[in-house]
Amino acid sequence: MYSETPDIIPFPTSLKCELLVPAELDRLKGGTLHLLDRVGVHFPSRRALEILAAHGARVDWDTQIVRIPPALVDEAMSTAPRTFVLGGREERLDLLLDGNSSYLATDGTGVHVIDLETREMRPSRKEDVAMMARVCDALPLISFYWPLVSAQDYGLTAPLHQCHAGLTNTLKHVRGGMTVPPQLAPYVVEMATAVAGSAGALRQRPPICANFCTIAPLSQDGHSLENALTYAEAGIPISFMAMPTMGSTAPATPLGALVQGDAEVVSGMVLVQLAYPGAPVFHSNYVSLMHRRTGGYIAELPIPLNWMAVQMAHAWGVPSLGGGSVSIDASDIGWSAGLDTGSGAMSIPFYGGEVCGYLGLAGSSMVLYPELMILQHKACQYAYDLLCGFEFDEADMALDVIADVGPRSHFLRHRHTRKHIRDFRLPSMEREDLQGNPREPHEVALEEFVRLEETHRPRPLPAEVLSELDRILAAAEREAERIG
Repeated sequence: MYSETPDIIPFPTSLKCELLVPAELDRLKGGTLHLLDRVGVHFPSRRALEILAAHGARVDWDTQIVRIPPALVDEAMSTAPRTFVLGGREERLDLLLDGNSSYLATDGTGVHVIDLETREMRPSRKEDVAMMARVCDALPLISFYWPLVSAQDYGLTAPLHQCHAGLTNTLKHVRGGMTVPPQLAPYVVEMATAVAGSAGALRQRPPICANFCTIAPLSQDGHSLENALTYAEAGIPISFMAMPTMGSTAPATPLGALVQGDAEVVSGMVLVQLAYPGAPVFHSNYVSLMHRRTGGYIAELPIPLNWMAVQMAHAWGVPSLGGGSVSIDASDIGWSAGLDTGSGAMSIPFYGGEVCGYLGLAGSSMVLYPELMILQHKACQYAYDLLCGFEFDEADMALDVIADVGPRSHFLRHRHTRKHIRDFRLPSMEREDLQGNPREPHEVALEEFVRLEETHRPRPLPAEVLSELDRILAAAEREAERIG
């Protein structure tokens, strides 16, 4: 038996605000163009260098640094589509990235799991990726499944197994393409084609997208470039994600780090557009801070950099992977985690990022507490109800009901009360034990997570598709053994 996957609930962007004025955006874009033209970006890929050189970029073949003239950047970015679809297994679960909706995604990709049974931390496994996909399939506000943790039990082919675990355990769109040795990237394309049904269907409603992190400062990863070109040729949407850290891999000023990351992202998108004009790409730029005493990573800052990054993506004419985020730096579930989650959830409607949210991980996206997914989904649900869930209906003024009850009476027994009192979704996750004592919200969340994990089973893929995926994985494993 299988469970019905609920319809997804995106945040509408009707409340979106613009933080930066047009003149400020122009100055930031000018900074990006200056860096690309005068400083350059490292492209450690012969194929990428040849594509860029053929279109007029200035290539230093010895250092592999490429300088891209502003006119070439503008020409390339003019072919990038502003709107495209990230496909679900069913059309009702498709995500249309047109700026009218913000879709919540899970966070990724951590390496530690707090085990459901032992409550001890351990390395993540493929079974964790599958478990989280099943639970997220049941949560209506989550639209986009990014494997929260890595399949460390599969070595070199871990990204393929993460893709497989996602595609076989949720009907929602899956972030299924990640950096692998270039020889393995065609197997990811095969898997996506098998699920989509054909190469043409893959282009129309791709069931997976791919993400590639740049290397700050101002460098691309060689394998990522090769994979990005392979996926773009097949029509799989691609995001380049910059993660500059102020003080270590970026200037210790917000705007300097923002512009540097933007240059990294835009350089990758320019390459893809020059090779395959019109290939779907989206923009992702996450600025962090180096802890000034420990050198540690601080992701959540009281500076609206994610908001600015969304505006820069839209200024380049592409969708954004970013915006309001509930991702937390805290290593456990407590007051700090609640503060970051609550403030992040409330920011989602105002930032207007097409894919955002990043639910489910603690410890700067390294540690999976399964119950955190339920707590953060609840926080986002509260933000949605408060900011986006109300629709004005004149009938709700209930003037006839007020007249019927009249002065100095009450509404407890009125049929209107009986009909509507259950319309309200309450924010609290507190419940009482058998003795009437209140329980901790994280205990209730863990109980709810276990219930969903045990009972929710999404509709499986057809048997022939499952067999084809197994064949592709087996072939990829043989290739991985061959390349070492």
